[in-house]
Amino acid sequence: MDLQTRALHEGYEKGAEGAMAVPIYQTTAYEFRDAEHAGNLFSLKELGYIYTRLNNPTTDVFEKRFASLEGGEAALATSSGMSAIFFAIANAAEAGDNIVCAKQLYGGTLTQTAHTLKRFGIEARFFNVHDTDAMEALIDDKTKVIFFESLTNPSIDVADIEAITKIANKYGILTVVDNTVATPVLCRPFEHGVDVTVHSASKYTTGQGLAIGGILVERKGLVEKLKANPRYAHFNEPDHSYHGLVYVDVPLPPFTLRARLSLLRDLGAVVSPFNSWLFIQGIETLSLRMREHSKNALELAEFLESHPKVKKVNYPGLKSNANYQNAQKYFDNGASSGLLSFEVGSLEEAVKIVDATKLYSLVVNIGDSKSIITHPASTTHQQLTQEELIACGVPAGLIRISCGLESAADLIADLKQALEA
Repeated sequence: MDLQTRALHEGYEKGAEGAMAVPIYQTTAYEFRDAEHAGNLFSLKELGYIYTRLNNPTTDVFEKRFASLEGGEAALATSSGMSAIFFAIANAAEAGDNIVCAKQLYGGTLTQTAHTLKRFGIEARFFNVHDTDAMEALIDDKTKVIFFESLTNPSIDVADIEAITKIANKYGILTVVDNTVATPVLCRPFEHGVDVTVHSASKYTTGQGLAIGGILVERKGLVEKLKANPRYAHFNEPDHSYHGLVYVDVPLPPFTLRARLSLLRDLGAVVSPFNSWLFIQGIETLSLRMREHSKNALELAEFLESHPKVKKVNYPGLKSNANYQNAQKYFDNGASSGLLSFEVGSLEEAVKIVDATKLYSLVVNIGDSKSIITHPASTTHQQLTQEELIACGVPAGLIRISCGLESAADLIADLKQALEA
């Protein structure tokens, strides 16, 4: 089935009531038929619902539908995008290990990988997303994850996904890609060798800034990369916290299974059933919205590129952009999402422009149906030093825009008056 058809139907079978909309199962727990049924569920002899911290019928539809869009085998929904990233890394690495990350990352991800994970004994090593030779030089026998974004936020770079995954596969290392900005509509990393994707569902998935949530997706056949791989002994040895379960020996997708039974169970970063329901509603129109977001962003980027006050425009849909060829290769029809950024002469000038806009909302979010403007150096990336800001592509004069679904003419007119105020 086509992606848009799957977005409307995948993962849901109508019950006796014939409800067209997926029901919201707003419950914490589920009644077992008898003691034997309860025991079978806990031992995985039967599959079913135990407790909403582990699984839920509404969330199950969200997970199956999103996994289908991504082209993956299974998914795990979480309480936020940041928890999805943490689970993806913690599922592969432990104290004493390291992960290799692109420098061009969302500010919260940089903080989590460079600082928070360090306190768990996991070292983050950083490379420029366009320098795969430097990336390979950082790998050693303790490297467990190579992490990058398919379309970076807010530097708006497009990674050469196949070049990165080729190196990762050479060493038997898992690749984890944050595909939030591109979404499965525009980019499907599994088709280019990626092992796991993560998303903040709070962005384009919901589409209206209605709910916080995240999701991680496992590619089909990942078990073969994990099986007998010395980097991932914990997938090949008995898990004594779950009656000696060996994840690669169970006929279920092992990466999401372990994340559910070990991490979601113990850390509890579970999405609410109501939020899962909201994400399902967003998925139904995701492909339609991404087309319009991309169209508006390209028109706005072309305007900005022609304006004398703008030093640089970061949008891979522009033929002049250094990322244009990668966008043509990895994104459907080269469409490059609704996120763009541009640089003006100074921090003071950037702040003046942001404050002068009227139609744009000054908000630290992206993917809303309403257009958003942000000054990353003073907000999402404020915790970084000047050197770190430059390294991750966030100079002081950078302004980020999440292009909404308003008229492109109105968006251009408002930015024009702000630039010339």
